[in-house]
Amino acid sequence: MPEERKTPALRATLHHLALCSPEPAALADFYGRALGLQIEARQDGWFGQAKDRRLFFLPGPSKTLSFAAFAVDDAADLAALRMRVADAGLQTELSPTDLFEDALCVRDPDGNRFVFGTPGKSPDALQAPGAAAREARLQHVVFASRDSARLAQYYQGVFGFELSDVVVDQEGGVRTSFLRCSHEHHSLAVFQASGNRLDHHCYEAGDWGLIRDWGDHMAQERIPLTWGPGRHGPGNNLFIFVHDRDGNWIEISAELEIVQPDRSVGAWPHEERTLNSWGQGLLRS
Repeated sequence: MPEERKTPALRATLHHLALCSPEPAALADFYGRALGLQIEARQDGWFGQAKDRRLFFLPGPSKTLSFAAFAVDDAADLAALRMRVADAGLQTELSPTDLFEDALCVRDPDGNRFVFGTPGKSPDALQAPGAAAREARLQHVVFASRDSARLAQYYQGVFGFELSDVVVDQEGGVRTSFLRCSHEHHSLAVFQASGNRLDHHCYEAGDWGLIRDWGDHMAQERIPLTWGPGRHGPGNNLFIFVHDRDGNWIEISAELEIVQPDRSVGAWPHEERTLNSWGQGLLRS
């Protein structure tokens, strides 16, 4: 089983995402209904936000992520990350987001763009009833990869994510890695799969009662649940999933495990019960 890398730990939170779509306006409209985002047109696409969640919708291929943006605590943390990226000999890119005052942009081995930065003052979302005010904090993003072990090592060795749990097959191969950059069980994960792609993005509701409320909201919007309700093994969180209009998976989660600093890496068997102790588990490989 892989051990945690000794790179200084990253301390960050997932701040915003940018989804690509052949029809970004229609996708933005869907998220306005599904997650209560207030949508505004921008020069390069659309932007939506509500309480603790922010998304860009940009022209591009369906079911792809333009970038994932993580907020670090301060300039010193960002400087330390810049040094690690430079020491690894990696090329950086111009930051694609204006929601950070200062930022570092770099691609992982699969080409996924990660942005780390210090947030500027975002325009305040209007206080609105219903879904816009309901708790659903953007919490984690998950990728699928043909070489998930390589990605997990990169995320630890370069960025400083810490390994919380792995899912291991009968031959000892790692099928899934769950990585954290805060007290929460994971803010990033990677599944072994037949192709490189975005797997899903997740919003933390906080408790089981709000999972129910989100389920009722999706029903009102005629957005069917595609998986769940259930409970994951790694992270021990409750969940429901829906598909957006492009086929991206959206997870609403509750009661994700809070990790103690001295917690050892857990190992789970590669089986459906690991993905959902309540019922059907959707294996990626």
